[in-house]
Amino acid sequence: MKAGRKYNLKPAGPSDIRRIEGGFLNYGADMTLDDSPYDVGLGWTVDLDKDADFIGREPLRRAKAAGPKRKLVGIEISGKRIEFNETKWPVRAHGRAVGRVTSAIYSPRLKKNIGYANVPFDASDLGTELEVLHPSGPRTAVVVRKPFIDPGKEIPKG
Repeated sequence: MKAGRKYNLKPAGPSDIRRIEGGFLNYGADMTLDDSPYDVGLGWTVDLDKDADFIGREPLRRAKAAGPKRKLVGIEISGKRIEFNETKWPVRAHGRAVGRVTSAIYSPRLKKNIGYANVPFDASDLGTELEVLHPSGPRTAVVVRKPFIDPGKEIPKG
């Protein structure tokens, strides 16, 4: 902080556009302590079979066995360019409230609005149509594959 002061440099967070495009989650926005790793697609990070004991092993075993009831999905949102959401926008399916948009923004690279929504597992299939209650009015959305860019992680190899 001191070294950067004379250059007016200040710490900043990651670019939300790149974070969302790349499939990276933001703790506090896309996941909280109420979510298990299985609910947000991070079950692959949990090794329940490792020899060392760890806090939370049994609740995680139960969560894995029960399977997720909700899922964090990628969505494309129709309409004009959106700004990053400061609040969680409600999501509906078939006219009923089912979840919320956790992060969303316009991607100049993809030329579309993209984001994540936390929805029930039965509304998480690719191609599922949803309705986002955007502050400017309802918008259609569709569940899509994430990450939005470079799902095979080929860019760093090039």
